[in-house]
Amino acid sequence: MRPGVKPDGRDGLDAVDRIRFQQLVLPHLDAAFNLSRWLMRDRAEAEDATQEAMLRALRFFRGYQGGDARAWLLQIVRNTCRTRLGKSNPAGTTTEFDEDLHPQVDETPEALAIAGDERDRLMRAIEALPARFREVLVLREFEGCSYKEIATITSLPMGTVMSTLARAREKLQRSLVPGSGLGAEHGGGRQ
Repeated sequence: MRPGVKPDGRDGLDAVDRIRFQQLVLPHLDAAFNLSRWLMRDRAEAEDATQEAMLRALRFFRGYQGGDARAWLLQIVRNTCRTRLGKSNPAGTTTEFDEDLHPQVDETPEALAIAGDERDRLMRAIEALPARFREVLVLREFEGCSYKEIATITSLPMGTVMSTLARAREKLQRSLVPGSGLGAEHGGGRQ
């Protein structure tokens, strides 16, 4: 603790650290919720996970060594979400879906028309991606994180981030483009 500055007891931070937290971390609250929403797949769960992550960030802010505050916070959010998903799903059904074992059937044009506009289709396609692909895609495309930031947040090597992102984009494209290799008219297999 800095000489002459006493914490107020609520969060263990002195006034200077509390101001730094507000300036460095709070501006990224929307990004934290966005990532949480995509990982948790449920708005209420995402709100709870984001709140828990923000409390963790506040509690451990004294250990923050500087650098990219957004990447630091999003790493806490990711870890919080994974912990919560592991507790709520101890059987491990967060395992990635293998489309080779379970071929997908294309939706009919009628079903697509009923399902809604292109945005809804895109959101459903992103939600259908395996968790690792979804988180890397969301961090890059929605949050604008660099490969290096994603590597920091996910604790993956940068090459793995790049290949995971490429595979996520490929899976997303195949699921959105009619006749792209996953449909019944192609036997459900890859081209």
